[in-house]
Amino acid sequence: MKISEVRALSPEEMKRKLGELKHELFNLRFQKGISQLENPRKMNQTRKDIARINTVLTELTRNPMKTNN
Repeated sequence: MKISEVRALSPEEMKRKLGELKHELFNLRFQKGISQLENPRKMNQTRKDIARINTVLTELTRNPMKTNN
């Protein structure tokens, strides 16, 4: 997920997507623990997506007048 895709989402959509990604990361960690993880790169990508969404949400809370462009 690119940062431009994240910025295009509404804050409610970002929060929903954040919940989905956290659940996915939990499942990936579980798969890693039982040695069934097929794509280890997926964990890093999911963590980065979570960080991107958290960054944009923080920007929006600190500067509520900023519009989504």
